[in-house]
Amino acid sequence: MLEEIRHLFAELRGGDKHSSHFDADDYRVAAAALLVHVATLDHDLTQEARRKLAALLKAQFSLTDALTDELIEAAVAADREAVDFYHFTHLLMRSLDEQGRLRIVEMLWKMAFADGAISEFEDNMMWRVAELLAVSPRERIALRRQVVGAADSNKEET
Repeated sequence: MLEEIRHLFAELRGGDKHSSHFDADDYRVAAAALLVHVATLDHDLTQEARRKLAALLKAQFSLTDALTDELIEAAVAADREAVDFYHFTHLLMRSLDEQGRLRIVEMLWKMAFADGAISEFEDNMMWRVAELLAVSPRERIALRRQVVGAADSNKEET
């Protein structure tokens, strides 16, 4: 008990603080926070959704398992503190070109469709985020069709 109190005071003073590889202004945290948000619109972050999230982040950002877990924790915290999407999308607009923003929207569709369906809440979020990322409605819908079509093709093959 005494050791826990010492540890708490050390953290409050800044000592023993866990150093993060991901700063608050890291565009990867912004992207991951949006993915966390879409994954938790219908429910808490399930194990299956967390696995899908980890796979998307690891592949997109070429991360190790440990860094992927760290990014997810940073993203969950960022999403919890956020009041809207603007902070995340503004950072992504400053950091990514058009192709990068399209990849983010594609990742969001993949996360939204991870359970095999897209709810009206997920669809609405995708519309708002795509608008903030300057992704046209035509491109947003094409990416949705691409993700849903690829998932349907994978089901047919198995």
